[in-house]
Amino acid sequence: MSAVLVLNGPNLGRLGRRQPEIYGRTTHAELAELCRSWGRDLGLDVEVRQTNHEGEMLDWLNAAADDGVPVVLNAAAWTHYSYAIFDACAQLTAPLVEVHLSDPSQRPEEFRHTSVVTPHATEVVAGHGIDGYRLALEALAPR
Repeated sequence: MSAVLVLNGPNLGRLGRRQPEIYGRTTHAELAELCRSWGRDLGLDVEVRQTNHEGEMLDWLNAAADDGVPVVLNAAAWTHYSYAIFDACAQLTAPLVEVHLSDPSQRPEEFRHTSVVTPHATEVVAGHGIDGYRLALEALAPR
């Protein structure tokens, strides 16, 4: 099975409790299990991580770059302003799929309309809720 990292940024550990009208009622633990299950069905060995600490996210992205591991990334708020995340994504050698539960381009806050991840992503999946993670994993599945 091919390894894939699913990396989630700040506040995503509060899924199911944080603004469920935007992000849904599925918890992060439930999302992680869904990703692992979808991955098995697609021939992928999926590891799911979440952090509220930017340095930890950078360490994970740098390790993925060193190991050539594909990444599904929801950088959350860092998507819109973290040049450190931009630089880490630029180093990835395997495919990167950017994923968002909501569609940032349709959100009322203008700052959400910019992504520092998109220039390095092979695909962007936004606005499909939890199912967006399945779509992102499908994009990375062996053909």
